[in-house]
Amino acid sequence: MGRIGCFFVVAIVVISSVIGLLAWLIGSVLGATNSPVVAVLLALLALLVLARIARALRLATSPVGDLIEASGRVEAGDFSTRVPETGLREVRTLARAFNAMSARLEETEQERRSALADVSHELRTPLTVIQGNLEAIIDGVYPADPEHLEPILAETRILERLIEDLRTLTLAEAGSLVLHREPTDLRGLLTDVAASYRGQAEQAGISLTVTAADDLPILDIDPARIREVISNLLTNSLRHTPRDGKVELAAALAGDHVEVTVQDTGSGIPADQLDRIFDRFYRSPDSPGSGLGLPIAKSLVEAHGGTISAISDVGGGTTIRVSLPLTPDEEHQASRD
Repeated sequence: MGRIGCFFVVAIVVISSVIGLLAWLIGSVLGATNSPVVAVLLALLALLVLARIARALRLATSPVGDLIEASGRVEAGDFSTRVPETGLREVRTLARAFNAMSARLEETEQERRSALADVSHELRTPLTVIQGNLEAIIDGVYPADPEHLEPILAETRILERLIEDLRTLTLAEAGSLVLHREPTDLRGLLTDVAASYRGQAEQAGISLTVTAADDLPILDIDPARIREVISNLLTNSLRHTPRDGKVELAAALAGDHVEVTVQDTGSGIPADQLDRIFDRFYRSPDSPGSGLGLPIAKSLVEAHGGTISAISDVGGGTTIRVSLPLTPDEEHQASRD
């Protein structure tokens, strides 16, 4: 602000000096009889110029002052701060960028608080079970036999999986997840993943099939991470598909991408929930999961430079489509080990 003010003061002094010099020169050329008229005209011109400079100074300094004050509030943690988008074009652009930055910081802070609350909620249940069973064993209520120790071990495994899921999701969203890419036969990978779920599907009375095109190219991907993506999708499909239903895992070449789809004949997803299924910790009321499977799948697919989407009809099943590029771009290739 001080530099801006000094700039305008110097500009006023220079302009005034130029106007005074012009008045003297014109008065000398035209003679003394016309000098008062010239002086008046030049004085009016000087006032006009000074008025324009004062207006420009006000338009420039007032919004900048608002920005400086707002920056202090953001620094103090008030991310709801916004400034009016007024003034010169450049200042309006700066104010618009500041408001966008504040909105992004506010959204990030809300997500952080929500994530902390969700993590606390997810950790509370297994910890309560573990604590209650251990206290009962120590107090002699339950004997320390396999029947009472196995539930404790099961809950520790749930905690381990939850912590690993949170770690994977955090690394992926921060762009710090390292992908160990290698040439991979996607057809074989899908067949292997489906084979590991075949017993679960047969036990639930669900038909699980794999349809992969013969012309699928070798992809440069992280097979472990893509296997994790497909596993998450199959787990959800089998969980929400009734007996005598079908789950189909398919892959086909689509231009410069390979599309992998997981289609089921399950209960489907309501339209008001479909846009939220990839949000962290979001889950349907009847879902026993942690709400991290689909967000992790989304983060892992995007880390490969791909996309994931879902379409569904209530009572008509759900289709999850994963699109993986044939050749990773430079940004995602940088994550290669």
